[in-house]
Amino acid sequence: MSNGEWEDPGASAPETHHPSPITHHPLRIALIRQRYTAFGGAERFVARAMEALSGQGARLTVVTRAWPGDGDNGALICNPLYIGSVWRDWSFARSACEALQERHFDLVQSHERIPCCDVYRAGDGVHREWLRQRRRVLGPLGRLGILLNPYHHYTLAAEKRLFASPRLKAVICNSRMIAEEIQDYFGLPETKLHVVYSGVDTVGFHPDLKRHRQALRERYAIPPDAPLFLFVGSGFERKGLDALLHALAQLPPGAHLIIVGKDKKAARFQALATRLGLGQRAHFAGAQQEVKPFYGAADAFVLPTLYDPFPNAALEAMAAGLPIITSSKSGAAELVENGRNGYVCDALDIGGLAEAMRQLLAPAHAAALGAASRTIVEPYNLEAMGSRLVGLYRSLVETG
Repeated sequence: MSNGEWEDPGASAPETHHPSPITHHPLRIALIRQRYTAFGGAERFVARAMEALSGQGARLTVVTRAWPGDGDNGALICNPLYIGSVWRDWSFARSACEALQERHFDLVQSHERIPCCDVYRAGDGVHREWLRQRRRVLGPLGRLGILLNPYHHYTLAAEKRLFASPRLKAVICNSRMIAEEIQDYFGLPETKLHVVYSGVDTVGFHPDLKRHRQALRERYAIPPDAPLFLFVGSGFERKGLDALLHALAQLPPGAHLIIVGKDKKAARFQALATRLGLGQRAHFAGAQQEVKPFYGAADAFVLPTLYDPFPNAALEAMAAGLPIITSSKSGAAELVENGRNGYVCDALDIGGLAEAMRQLLAPAHAAALGAASRTIVEPYNLEAMGSRLVGLYRSLVETG
């Protein structure tokens, strides 16, 4: 949002004509992300942001516990000893803030709930809202567990401190849903909330990925003409795999599903698929370093997530020319027009989910909606995201 109004996430950053010293040197930006894993959505955003912003001439330093690969590649490593999740987050926040005091950056952007930042990217959403949604699928003992869990108390307190911090200049929200939740819970002014959708590599993720269709289907013994749905996401409970498996069980026996992602309790979901009679139709592929062939093999993408600010996988699927089905508590729903490029339903509405999937069993209909997905997502490329972010950063530095 800007000046009290929602920003168009696909619009170019406004040009500025005010002279400023920052036009003579690259912006120096610190990006805080505690844990970096190859399969995390936030981590993929950091990698994409680094690529996009570097192309805009910005200099970026990642502040993290560990950087993948050999060496730190210029990352600022803050890795204090910890035991348990509360100590882990608290110790990293303290270490990162202390390290940043010793260095100069034009802006500090955090992907963690840390008060020593100028810009916070709310890629993980609002913890209060996540707990509210999770309670919908928990019994009395599960809800009591949330109430007694010290980690949730710490995170809620850290979230409150972050949004009350006088240093906080801007919050980057990857969906309007998240911006509205932050306003509702914390009362931040609209001028601090900026909706910037994540960028997607529209060249790498492209309908041309259909070239992988035959080979990947042969790998999983899926008939070439079988309707194939794709689920991509780690953390199966939050991403809605339980509901998806129940919905698949209501479809004709020729429909298949590939599940790409990891979960500590994956065996429980595999057992559920077996109980539902889906042993030959639900294919658990595990975590994949390269997911592109799976988009090429599928006919539609389904992610009935319980709560997701904006899943990168949905953008990738749309760029690959797939219709998407997602939930009303997913930021991706903002790019879905029912019947045009996909469908939206409540995460727990198994009947509605099954009906949406049934609509996409017809190959011609699925292909038409997939083509519309590609058209809708094309403006949200990496270059556009980089331009929007650099424009925001420069405006924040200029205004102090």
